Amino acid sequence: MAEIEKKPIKITETILRDAHQSLIATRMTTEQMLPIIDKMDQVGYHSVECWGGATFDASLRFLKEDPWERLRKFRDGFKNTKLQMLFRGQNILGYRPYADDVVEYFVQKSVANGIDIIRIFDCLNDLRNLQTAVNAANKEKAEAQVALSYTLGDAYTLEYWVDVAKKIEDMGASSICIKDMAGLLLPYEATELVGALKEAVDLPIQLHTHYTSGVASMTYLKAVEAGVDVIDTAMSPFALGTSQPATEVMVETFRGTPYDTGFDQKLLSEIADYFRPIRDQALESGLLNPKNLGVNIKTLLYQVPGGMLSNLTSQLAEQGAEDKFYDVLEEVPRVRKDLGEPPLVTPSSQIVGTQAVFNVLMGERYKMATKETKDILSGKYGATVKPVNEEIRKKVLGDDAEIITCRPADLIPDELDTLRKECEQYIQQDEDVLSYALFPQVATEFFKYREAQQTKIDAGKADTENGSYPV
Repeated sequence: MAEIEKKPIKITETILRDAHQSLIATRMTTEQMLPIIDKMDQVGYHSVECWGGATFDASLRFLKEDPWERLRKFRDGFKNTKLQMLFRGQNILGYRPYADDVVEYFVQKSVANGIDIIRIFDCLNDLRNLQTAVNAANKEKAEAQVALSYTLGDAYTLEYWVDVAKKIEDMGASSICIKDMAGLLLPYEATELVGALKEAVDLPIQLHTHYTSGVASMTYLKAVEAGVDVIDTAMSPFALGTSQPATEVMVETFRGTPYDTGFDQKLLSEIADYFRPIRDQALESGLLNPKNLGVNIKTLLYQVPGGMLSNLTSQLAEQGAEDKFYDVLEEVPRVRKDLGEPPLVTPSSQIVGTQAVFNVLMGERYKMATKETKDILSGKYGATVKPVNEEIRKKVLGDDAEIITCRPADLIPDELDTLRKECEQYIQQDEDVLSYALFPQVATEFFKYREAQQTKIDAGKADTENGSYPV
Protein backbone atom coordinates (compact mmCIF):
# COMPACT_ATOMS: atom_id res chain seq x y z
CA MET A 1 0.00 0.00 0.00
CA ALA A 2 1.39 3.42 -0.97
CA GLU A 3 2.47 5.52 1.99
CA ILE A 4 0.33 8.61 2.60
CA GLU A 5 2.29 11.83 2.33
CA LYS A 6 2.78 13.57 5.69
CA LYS A 7 0.39 16.47 6.14
CA PRO A 8 0.04 17.51 9.79
CA ILE A 9 -3.45 18.85 10.42
CA LYS A 10 -3.49 22.46 11.64
CA ILE A 11 -5.74 23.47 14.52
CA THR A 12 -7.53 26.70 15.39
CA GLU A 13 -8.33 26.85 19.11
CA THR A 14 -11.77 28.33 19.92
CA ILE A 15 -11.86 28.33 23.74
CA LEU A 16 -11.34 32.10 23.96
CA ARG A 17 -14.27 32.84 21.60
CA ASP A 18 -16.73 30.35 20.12
CA ALA A 19 -16.43 27.68 22.83
CA HIS A 20 -17.51 29.96 25.68
CA GLN A 21 -19.93 31.81 23.39
CA SER A 22 -21.65 28.49 22.62
CA LEU A 23 -21.71 27.12 26.17
CA ILE A 24 -21.79 30.04 28.64
CA ALA A 25 -23.20 32.93 26.56
CA THR A 26 -19.76 34.55 26.05
CA ARG A 27 -19.31 35.34 29.76
CA MET A 28 -15.65 34.42 30.25
CA THR A 29 -13.80 37.57 31.36
CA THR A 30 -10.45 38.82 30.12
CA GLU A 31 -8.97 38.36 33.60
CA GLN A 32 -10.02 34.69 33.54
CA MET A 33 -8.25 34.18 30.20
CA LEU A 34 -4.97 36.08 30.62
CA PRO A 35 -3.10 33.79 33.07
CA ILE A 36 -3.15 30.83 30.63
CA ILE A 37 -2.16 32.68 27.45
CA ASP A 38 1.56 32.01 27.86
CA LYS A 39 0.96 28.22 27.89
CA MET A 40 -1.52 28.41 24.99
CA ASP A 41 1.10 30.32 23.01
CA GLN A 42 3.49 27.34 23.29
CA VAL A 43 1.10 24.75 21.77
CA GLY A 44 1.76 25.47 18.10
CA TYR A 45 -1.81 26.31 17.07
CA HIS A 46 -2.45 27.52 13.52
CA SER A 47 -4.40 30.35 15.21
CA VAL A 48 -6.40 31.17 18.33
CA GLU A 49 -9.89 32.51 17.72
CA CYS A 50 -10.30 35.06 20.49
CA TRP A 51 -12.37 37.99 19.24
CA GLY A 52 -15.41 38.97 17.16
CA GLY A 53 -18.70 37.10 17.04
CA ALA A 54 -20.65 37.93 20.21
CA THR A 55 -17.55 38.71 22.33
CA PHE A 56 -17.68 42.40 21.45
CA ASP A 57 -21.32 42.90 22.48
CA ALA A 58 -21.01 40.70 25.60
CA SER A 59 -17.83 42.49 26.79
CA LEU A 60 -19.52 45.89 26.70
CA ARG A 61 -23.02 44.83 27.75
CA PHE A 62 -22.49 42.23 30.47
CA LEU A 63 -18.84 42.30 31.56
CA LYS A 64 -18.28 46.09 31.47
CA GLU A 65 -15.01 45.50 29.62
CA ASP A 66 -13.53 47.32 26.64
CA PRO A 67 -13.24 44.70 23.85
CA TRP A 68 -10.38 46.67 22.25
CA GLU A 69 -8.41 46.54 25.50
CA ARG A 70 -9.01 42.77 25.64
CA LEU A 71 -7.61 42.39 22.12
CA ARG A 72 -4.50 44.44 22.97
CA LYS A 73 -3.86 42.27 26.04
CA PHE A 74 -4.19 39.12 23.93
CA ARG A 75 -1.74 40.55 21.40
CA ASP A 76 0.78 41.28 24.14
CA GLY A 77 0.47 37.72 25.47
CA PHE A 78 0.48 35.71 22.23
CA LYS A 79 4.02 36.19 20.90
CA ASN A 80 4.05 33.21 18.50
CA THR A 81 0.41 32.57 17.59
CA LYS A 82 -1.87 34.20 15.04
CA LEU A 83 -5.02 35.79 16.46
CA GLN A 84 -8.30 35.29 14.62
CA MET A 85 -11.72 36.93 14.75
CA LEU A 86 -15.22 36.31 13.33
CA PHE A 87 -16.72 39.14 11.27
CA ARG A 88 -20.31 39.32 9.92
CA GLY A 89 -19.46 40.91 6.58
CA GLN A 90 -21.28 44.19 6.02
CA ASN A 91 -22.94 43.73 9.44
CA ILE A 92 -19.46 43.76 11.12
CA LEU A 93 -20.30 42.46 14.63
CA GLY A 94 -23.76 44.05 14.76
CA TYR A 95 -27.16 43.17 13.36
CA ARG A 96 -27.62 45.64 10.49
CA PRO A 97 -25.60 46.49 7.37
CA TYR A 98 -23.15 49.39 7.90
CA ALA A 99 -21.69 51.86 5.42
CA ASP A 100 -18.43 50.89 3.72
CA ASP A 101 -16.42 53.53 5.62
CA VAL A 102 -17.38 51.93 8.96
CA VAL A 103 -16.53 48.42 7.69
CA GLU A 104 -13.14 49.61 6.40
CA TYR A 105 -12.28 51.49 9.59
CA PHE A 106 -13.31 48.52 11.76
CA VAL A 107 -11.04 46.17 9.80
CA GLN A 108 -8.19 48.70 9.98
CA LYS A 109 -8.48 49.04 13.77
CA SER A 110 -8.92 45.29 14.33
CA VAL A 111 -5.63 44.62 12.54
CA ALA A 112 -3.86 47.56 14.21
CA ASN A 113 -4.84 46.18 17.63
CA GLY A 114 -3.60 42.67 16.90
CA ILE A 115 -5.83 40.56 14.61
CA ASP A 116 -4.04 38.45 11.96
CA ILE A 117 -6.91 36.45 10.43
CA ILE A 118 -10.43 37.76 9.81
CA ARG A 119 -13.08 35.11 9.11
CA ILE A 120 -15.79 36.93 7.15
CA PHE A 121 -19.27 35.50 6.55
CA ASP A 122 -22.71 36.59 5.39
CA CYS A 123 -25.95 35.07 6.65
CA LEU A 124 -27.28 34.75 3.07
CA ASN A 125 -23.95 33.79 1.42
CA ASP A 126 -24.39 36.95 -0.66
CA LEU A 127 -20.77 37.60 -1.64
CA ARG A 128 -21.53 41.26 -2.41
CA ASN A 129 -21.83 41.73 1.36
CA LEU A 130 -18.26 40.43 1.87
CA GLN A 131 -16.22 42.25 -0.77
CA THR A 132 -15.62 45.49 1.19
CA ALA A 133 -14.33 43.58 4.24
CA VAL A 134 -12.11 41.33 2.08
CA ASN A 135 -10.59 44.34 0.28
CA ALA A 136 -10.01 46.12 3.61
CA ALA A 137 -8.32 43.05 5.16
CA ASN A 138 -6.05 42.69 2.14
CA LYS A 139 -5.15 46.37 2.32
CA GLU A 140 -4.15 45.94 5.98
CA LYS A 141 -2.09 42.82 5.11
CA ALA A 142 -4.32 40.57 7.23
CA GLU A 143 -5.55 37.15 6.09
CA ALA A 144 -9.08 37.44 4.68
CA GLN A 145 -10.78 34.10 5.24
CA VAL A 146 -14.23 33.91 3.64
CA ALA A 147 -16.71 31.49 5.18
CA LEU A 148 -19.41 29.48 3.42
CA SER A 149 -22.40 29.46 5.78
CA TYR A 150 -23.11 25.74 5.38
CA THR A 151 -26.70 24.55 5.26
CA LEU A 152 -28.97 21.97 3.65
CA GLY A 153 -31.77 22.46 1.11
CA ASP A 154 -32.67 22.05 -2.56
CA ALA A 155 -30.50 24.99 -3.61
CA TYR A 156 -27.39 23.87 -1.73
CA THR A 157 -25.92 21.30 -4.08
CA LEU A 158 -22.25 20.35 -4.40
CA GLU A 159 -22.19 22.44 -7.59
CA TYR A 160 -23.49 25.45 -5.61
CA TRP A 161 -20.69 25.21 -3.01
CA VAL A 162 -18.00 24.73 -5.67
CA ASP A 163 -19.31 27.72 -7.63
CA VAL A 164 -19.31 29.94 -4.52
CA ALA A 165 -15.79 28.75 -3.59
CA LYS A 166 -14.46 29.72 -7.04
CA LYS A 167 -16.01 33.18 -6.69
CA ILE A 168 -14.43 33.54 -3.24
CA GLU A 169 -11.03 32.73 -4.73
CA ASP A 170 -11.63 35.32 -7.47
CA MET A 171 -12.58 38.03 -4.93
CA GLY A 172 -9.13 37.88 -3.33
CA ALA A 173 -9.67 35.78 -0.20
CA SER A 174 -6.66 34.15 1.51
CA SER A 175 -8.55 30.97 2.51
CA ILE A 176 -12.02 29.42 2.67
CA CYS A 177 -13.85 28.18 5.75
CA ILE A 178 -16.77 25.73 5.67
CA LYS A 179 -18.77 27.24 8.54
CA ASP A 180 -21.15 24.56 9.78
CA MET A 181 -22.83 26.48 12.60
CA ALA A 182 -25.57 23.91 13.24
CA GLY A 183 -23.54 20.69 13.02
CA LEU A 184 -25.34 19.55 9.85
CA LEU A 185 -22.32 18.28 7.89
CA LEU A 186 -22.19 14.48 8.07
CA PRO A 187 -18.87 12.56 7.84
CA TYR A 188 -19.18 11.14 4.32
CA GLU A 189 -20.68 14.38 3.01
CA ALA A 190 -17.56 16.12 4.40
CA THR A 191 -15.40 13.74 2.34
CA GLU A 192 -17.33 14.71 -0.78
CA LEU A 193 -17.47 18.46 -0.07
CA VAL A 194 -13.82 18.87 0.96
CA GLY A 195 -12.68 16.74 -1.98
CA ALA A 196 -14.70 18.84 -4.45
CA LEU A 197 -13.44 22.16 -3.00
CA LYS A 198 -9.78 21.01 -2.99
CA GLU A 199 -10.13 20.13 -6.68
CA ALA A 200 -11.87 23.39 -7.59
CA VAL A 201 -9.69 25.98 -5.82
CA ASP A 202 -6.08 26.46 -4.71
CA LEU A 203 -6.91 28.16 -1.41
CA PRO A 204 -6.45 26.45 1.98
CA ILE A 205 -9.74 24.98 3.29
CA GLN A 206 -10.69 25.19 6.98
CA LEU A 207 -13.62 23.38 8.61
CA HIS A 208 -15.64 24.76 11.52
CA THR A 209 -18.48 22.75 13.03
CA HIS A 210 -20.38 22.25 16.29
CA TYR A 211 -20.92 19.03 18.23
CA THR A 212 -24.66 19.74 18.63
CA SER A 213 -25.87 16.77 16.53
CA GLY A 214 -23.14 14.40 17.78
CA VAL A 215 -21.29 13.77 14.50
CA ALA A 216 -18.63 16.51 14.54
CA SER A 217 -15.54 14.47 15.55
CA MET A 218 -16.29 11.86 12.87
CA THR A 219 -16.87 14.66 10.36
CA TYR A 220 -13.41 16.09 11.21
CA LEU A 221 -11.79 12.67 10.77
CA LYS A 222 -13.25 12.23 7.28
CA ALA A 223 -12.54 15.87 6.32
CA VAL A 224 -8.88 15.54 7.35
CA GLU A 225 -8.54 12.33 5.33
CA ALA A 226 -10.09 14.21 2.37
CA GLY A 227 -7.42 16.92 2.58
CA VAL A 228 -8.88 19.72 4.71
CA ASP A 229 -6.05 22.00 5.95
CA VAL A 230 -7.31 23.32 9.30
CA ILE A 231 -9.99 22.28 11.84
CA ASP A 232 -11.51 24.28 14.72
CA THR A 233 -11.43 22.61 18.14
CA ALA A 234 -11.97 23.62 21.79
CA MET A 235 -10.05 22.57 24.91
CA SER A 236 -12.02 19.75 26.58
CA PRO A 237 -13.55 21.69 29.55
CA PHE A 238 -15.44 23.84 27.01
CA ALA A 239 -15.84 21.28 24.21
CA LEU A 240 -18.72 19.11 22.92
CA GLY A 241 -22.44 19.90 23.20
CA THR A 242 -23.12 23.12 21.33
CA SER A 243 -19.36 23.82 21.17
CA GLN A 244 -16.60 22.19 19.05
CA PRO A 245 -14.94 18.75 19.31
CA ALA A 246 -12.21 18.57 21.97
CA THR A 247 -8.69 19.65 21.01
CA GLU A 248 -6.93 16.89 22.99
CA VAL A 249 -9.15 14.18 21.46
CA MET A 250 -8.44 15.28 17.90
CA VAL A 251 -4.71 15.57 18.66
CA GLU A 252 -4.70 12.01 20.03
CA THR A 253 -6.78 10.73 17.09
CA PHE A 254 -4.11 11.82 14.61
CA ARG A 255 -1.05 10.88 16.70
CA GLY A 256 1.28 8.56 14.80
CA THR A 257 -0.56 9.16 11.51
CA PRO A 258 0.49 11.34 8.54
CA TYR A 259 -1.80 14.01 10.06
CA ASP A 260 -0.02 14.11 13.47
CA THR A 261 -0.16 17.63 14.93
CA GLY A 262 2.96 17.14 17.03
CA PHE A 263 1.21 18.87 19.97
CA ASP A 264 2.36 18.06 23.51
CA GLN A 265 -0.49 16.35 25.42
CA LYS A 266 1.14 17.25 28.76
CA LEU A 267 0.96 20.94 27.86
CA LEU A 268 -2.63 20.56 26.65
CA SER A 269 -3.48 18.80 29.91
CA GLU A 270 -2.13 21.75 31.93
CA ILE A 271 -4.26 24.13 29.86
CA ALA A 272 -7.35 21.95 30.39
CA ASP A 273 -6.63 21.85 34.15
CA TYR A 274 -6.67 25.65 34.15
CA PHE A 275 -10.07 25.94 32.42
CA ARG A 276 -11.81 23.10 34.31
CA PRO A 277 -12.57 25.10 37.51
CA ILE A 278 -13.99 27.91 35.34
CA ARG A 279 -16.31 25.37 33.69
CA ASP A 280 -17.27 23.88 37.09
CA GLN A 281 -18.03 27.33 38.47
CA ALA A 282 -20.25 28.04 35.44
CA LEU A 283 -22.14 24.79 36.06
CA GLU A 284 -22.65 25.58 39.76
CA SER A 285 -23.86 29.13 39.05
CA GLY A 286 -26.29 27.93 36.34
CA LEU A 287 -24.44 29.88 33.63
CA LEU A 288 -23.66 26.57 31.94
CA ASN A 289 -26.86 24.62 31.30
CA PRO A 290 -26.08 20.86 31.32
CA LYS A 291 -28.54 20.54 28.39
CA ASN A 292 -26.01 22.42 26.24
CA LEU A 293 -23.50 19.61 26.81
CA GLY A 294 -25.72 16.85 25.39
CA VAL A 295 -26.37 15.70 21.84
CA ASN A 296 -29.51 16.98 20.12
CA ILE A 297 -30.31 14.92 17.03
CA LYS A 298 -33.29 17.20 16.32
CA THR A 299 -30.68 19.55 14.88
CA LEU A 300 -30.46 17.20 11.89
CA LEU A 301 -34.22 16.65 11.68
CA TYR A 302 -35.17 20.34 11.72
CA GLN A 303 -31.86 21.95 10.70
CA VAL A 304 -32.16 24.28 13.66
CA PRO A 305 -28.89 25.34 15.39
CA GLY A 306 -28.66 24.67 19.14
CA GLY A 307 -28.83 28.36 20.10
CA MET A 308 -31.94 28.80 17.99
CA LEU A 309 -33.65 25.84 19.72
CA SER A 310 -33.14 27.44 23.13
CA ASN A 311 -34.39 30.80 21.77
CA LEU A 312 -37.59 29.18 20.52
CA THR A 313 -38.13 27.45 23.88
CA SER A 314 -37.75 30.71 25.83
CA GLN A 315 -40.00 32.68 23.41
CA LEU A 316 -42.76 30.10 23.82
CA ALA A 317 -42.31 29.95 27.61
CA GLU A 318 -42.78 33.74 27.81
CA GLN A 319 -46.12 33.34 26.00
CA GLY A 320 -47.14 30.32 28.11
CA ALA A 321 -47.25 28.28 24.89
CA GLU A 322 -44.65 25.55 25.46
CA ASP A 323 -47.13 23.02 24.07
CA LYS A 324 -46.68 24.62 20.62
CA PHE A 325 -42.95 23.71 20.45
CA TYR A 326 -43.28 20.98 17.80
CA ASP A 327 -45.75 23.08 15.77
CA VAL A 328 -43.12 25.84 15.68
CA LEU A 329 -40.35 23.39 14.73
CA GLU A 330 -42.46 22.23 11.79
CA GLU A 331 -43.20 25.83 10.81
CA VAL A 332 -39.49 26.81 10.76
CA PRO A 333 -38.66 25.03 7.45
CA ARG A 334 -41.82 26.51 5.85
CA VAL A 335 -40.86 30.07 6.87
CA ARG A 336 -37.30 29.45 5.73
CA LYS A 337 -38.61 28.39 2.31
CA ASP A 338 -40.88 31.47 2.10
CA LEU A 339 -37.87 33.71 2.81
CA GLY A 340 -35.69 32.24 0.04
CA GLU A 341 -34.17 29.33 1.98
CA PRO A 342 -31.40 31.24 3.82
CA PRO A 343 -28.82 29.41 5.96
CA LEU A 344 -29.87 29.57 9.61
CA VAL A 345 -27.10 31.65 11.20
CA THR A 346 -27.08 35.04 12.98
CA PRO A 347 -29.19 37.02 12.18
CA SER A 348 -31.29 34.93 9.73
CA SER A 349 -31.84 32.16 12.31
CA GLN A 350 -33.43 34.63 14.76
CA ILE A 351 -35.57 36.15 11.97
CA VAL A 352 -36.92 32.80 10.75
CA GLY A 353 -37.43 31.46 14.29
CA THR A 354 -39.32 34.50 15.58
CA GLN A 355 -41.55 34.60 12.49
CA ALA A 356 -42.35 30.89 12.92
CA VAL A 357 -43.39 31.56 16.53
CA PHE A 358 -45.66 34.44 15.40
CA ASN A 359 -47.22 32.33 12.64
CA VAL A 360 -48.13 29.54 15.06
CA LEU A 361 -49.34 31.74 17.95
CA MET A 362 -51.43 34.03 15.73
CA GLY A 363 -53.22 31.09 14.15
CA GLU A 364 -52.72 32.69 10.71
CA ARG A 365 -49.45 32.71 8.81
CA TYR A 366 -47.91 36.19 8.43
CA LYS A 367 -50.89 37.91 10.06
CA MET A 368 -48.09 39.76 11.84
CA ALA A 369 -44.59 40.07 10.32
CA THR A 370 -41.51 41.33 12.15
CA LYS A 371 -39.52 44.28 10.80
CA GLU A 372 -36.66 41.87 10.03
CA THR A 373 -38.95 39.54 8.04
CA LYS A 374 -40.02 42.56 5.99
CA ASP A 375 -36.36 43.51 5.50
CA ILE A 376 -35.45 40.06 4.15
CA LEU A 377 -38.48 40.09 1.83
CA SER A 378 -37.57 43.56 0.54
CA GLY A 379 -33.91 42.67 -0.10
CA LYS A 380 -32.37 44.78 2.67
CA TYR A 381 -30.13 41.91 3.77
CA GLY A 382 -29.10 41.01 0.23
CA ALA A 383 -30.01 38.33 -2.31
CA THR A 384 -31.36 34.97 -1.13
CA VAL A 385 -30.24 31.77 -2.87
CA LYS A 386 -33.79 30.97 -3.97
CA PRO A 387 -36.52 33.51 -4.81
CA VAL A 388 -38.77 34.46 -1.90
CA ASN A 389 -42.44 33.40 -1.94
CA GLU A 390 -44.14 36.16 -3.98
CA GLU A 391 -47.56 35.58 -2.39
CA ILE A 392 -46.07 36.05 1.07
CA ARG A 393 -44.09 39.09 -0.08
CA LYS A 394 -47.31 40.74 -1.34
CA LYS A 395 -49.20 39.84 1.83
CA VAL A 396 -46.47 41.31 4.06
CA LEU A 397 -45.28 44.29 1.99
CA GLY A 398 -48.23 45.10 -0.27
CA ASP A 399 -48.37 45.11 -4.08
CA ASP A 400 -46.23 48.16 -4.79
CA ALA A 401 -43.37 47.70 -2.31
CA GLU A 402 -39.93 48.76 -3.52
CA ILE A 403 -37.58 45.78 -3.72
CA ILE A 404 -33.81 46.25 -3.36
CA THR A 405 -31.82 44.36 -5.99
CA CYS A 406 -28.46 46.16 -5.67
CA ARG A 407 -25.91 45.51 -2.92
CA PRO A 408 -27.77 46.87 0.15
CA ALA A 409 -24.74 48.87 1.38
CA ASP A 410 -24.75 50.85 -1.88
CA LEU A 411 -27.79 52.64 -0.44
CA ILE A 412 -26.05 53.55 2.84
CA PRO A 413 -24.11 56.86 2.75
CA ASP A 414 -20.83 57.17 4.70
CA GLU A 415 -21.69 57.38 8.39
CA LEU A 416 -18.39 57.47 10.32
CA ASP A 417 -18.23 61.28 10.73
CA THR A 418 -21.86 61.47 11.88
CA LEU A 419 -21.30 58.70 14.40
CA ARG A 420 -18.14 60.39 15.68
CA LYS A 421 -20.03 63.64 16.29
CA GLU A 422 -22.80 61.77 18.15
CA CYS A 423 -20.41 60.25 20.68
CA GLU A 424 -17.52 62.75 20.74
CA GLN A 425 -18.03 63.67 24.42
CA TYR A 426 -17.18 60.09 25.43
CA ILE A 427 -14.27 59.36 23.08
CA GLN A 428 -11.05 58.40 24.86
CA GLN A 429 -9.53 56.34 22.01
CA ASP A 430 -10.08 56.18 18.23
CA GLU A 431 -11.79 52.79 18.58
CA ASP A 432 -14.61 54.16 20.75
CA VAL A 433 -16.47 55.44 17.68
CA LEU A 434 -16.62 51.86 16.38
CA SER A 435 -17.98 50.50 19.67
CA TYR A 436 -20.63 53.22 19.46
CA ALA A 437 -21.36 52.52 15.77
CA LEU A 438 -22.18 48.87 16.51
CA PHE A 439 -24.04 49.23 19.80
CA PRO A 440 -24.95 52.89 20.44
CA GLN A 441 -26.92 52.42 23.67
CA VAL A 442 -24.75 49.70 25.15
CA ALA A 443 -21.52 51.54 24.30
CA THR A 444 -22.82 54.82 25.80
CA GLU A 445 -23.67 53.01 29.04
CA PHE A 446 -20.19 51.47 29.04
CA PHE A 447 -18.53 54.87 28.41
CA LYS A 448 -20.41 56.34 31.39
CA TYR A 449 -19.38 53.37 33.55
CA ARG A 450 -15.75 53.81 32.44
CA GLU A 451 -15.83 57.52 33.38
CA ALA A 452 -17.31 56.74 36.80
CA GLN A 453 -14.59 54.13 37.44
CA GLN A 454 -11.89 56.60 36.41
CA THR A 455 -13.34 59.26 38.75
CA LYS A 456 -13.20 56.76 41.64
CA ILE A 457 -9.58 55.87 40.85
CA ASP A 458 -8.61 59.55 40.61
CA ALA A 459 -10.34 60.30 43.92
CA GLY A 460 -8.46 57.42 45.54
CA LYS A 461 -5.14 58.73 44.22
CA ALA A 462 -5.90 62.25 45.51
CA ASP A 463 -6.70 60.91 48.99
CA THR A 464 -3.46 58.92 49.04
CA GLU A 465 -1.41 61.95 48.01
CA ASN A 466 -3.02 63.99 50.80
CA GLY A 467 -1.97 61.38 53.33
CA SER A 468 -5.45 59.97 53.94
CA TYR A 469 -6.56 56.54 52.75
CA PRO A 470 -10.04 55.69 51.55
CA VAL A 471 -11.79 53.15 53.78
